[in-house]
This record gives sequence, structure tokens and C-alpha cells, in this order.
Amino acid sequence: MLNKRAATDARHSRSGKDAMIYDGSGNALAQADSFTSTASFNNNNYNPLGQNRDLEVNNTVGVKITIDEIVVLDGWLFNQLMSAIANGESPVLTVSGVIEGRNGSQERVVYRECIFSGDSDIQKVETGDVLKRQFSLHCNGNIENKQQLSI
Repeated sequence: MLNKRAATDARHSRSGKDAMIYDGSGNALAQADSFTSTASFNNNNYNPLGQNRDLEVNNTVGVKITIDEIVVLDGWLFNQLMSAIANGESPVLTVSGVIEGRNGSQERVVYRECIFSGDSDIQKVETGDVLKRQFSLHCNGNIENKQQLSI
């Protein structure tokens, strides 16, 4: 076997049961069914004279957060969304995502100065399915990698 690194050992892989998302006060958003954060790099293209290739240089990066929530009660995110609609301005939110390792280590990423962006569900009803709401946020502040997983 050529790859002998323990980091690729499937025994150390994690699943959704090993993760949680928290609000800025450290309260678990326990109704969350899924949580996704993505970085989108927006580069500028240029083509210098004498070359037939397009080149790119880094311009901006945006971070989007999507949270799917099971409808059990009108939770923190729903109340923040309704407040934003009523006031015409998004509240500034802090959320953190945590993944727990088998050895007690954690990956903890804090997303600061998040605001609602794009579409977020108020009510989404489908026959024969668990009711869920999806919230979309854009992170305007610093993203901090507070802790890292280890094995």
C-alpha cells in the first residue's frame, strides 16, 4: 500500500451527527437539518498581448451560508427573518459551525457580520414531507477558524 497516512483512514470520517451550528450567543440551533458554507472566488480575466491564453487574477471572495431548519417552532432564525422584513433591514448575525472529532478535537469556524441574502423561506409546505425552512446568509465580516480537527 502506497498511501499509509492515517488521515485517510475511514474510521476517522465524520457525519452530520457529529456537527452543530450555534448562534452568536453560543445557543445551539437544534432544529437545523443541514448547514452549508461556501466560498466563491471572483477573479478578473485578462489576456496580455502576445499570448493566446486567458489568465486570471484574484479579485474578491464571497462567503454564503445556507441553513435548512426543520419547522418545530418559530426559532431564532425565523424570528430574525421576520424582524428583517418588518424593519426593512437585515440584522447582523454571528453563527458558528462545529464538527466534533472522535478524539474530542473540534473544527470550529465563526462567521461574523452575516446578513440575509437572496431567498429565505417564510413558509414552505409540501404534502407528505417534514416541513422545513431554508435561510440564506452572506458573511460580510471575518471568518475565523477557531479550532481544527485532529486525529
